[in-house]
Amino acid sequence: MTLTEDQLKRQLKVCQKVGAMPQPVLADQKAGIARNVRDGVLPIHGMRVAPERGTTGWYIWAGEYSDDPDFFVPLHVAHLVEWCPLALPYLALPPGWRFLTDGSYEDVWEDDQMDLTPMPDEA
Repeated sequence: MTLTEDQLKRQLKVCQKVGAMPQPVLADQKAGIARNVRDGVLPIHGMRVAPERGTTGWYIWAGEYSDDPDFFVPLHVAHLVEWCPLALPYLALPPGWRFLTDGSYEDVWEDDQMDLTPMPDEA
């Protein structure tokens, strides 16, 4: 499964809206995702660090963040269509960017305090 042309256009539109240089992801790349995202917990949070070894650099979670080493699991971008369609419009944002959404509310910002070092064990 790949992202549709409409989904890709929405990603570029988000980047244009916030003045970010798009850095698109590929459907076969991995993101770190919290299991509770699939349960419909809101809001959805996302932050992007530097990509490495076939990953996107994206970490996506729902509700409260956890330091538990098993909080994030690797997931191919193609599966986000099922797991978390709310995250799809933000995936072209470059490293250093974050988003928060519940479907009606949206906040997108560049986090100049973010450590861009990839988190361990995303791949």
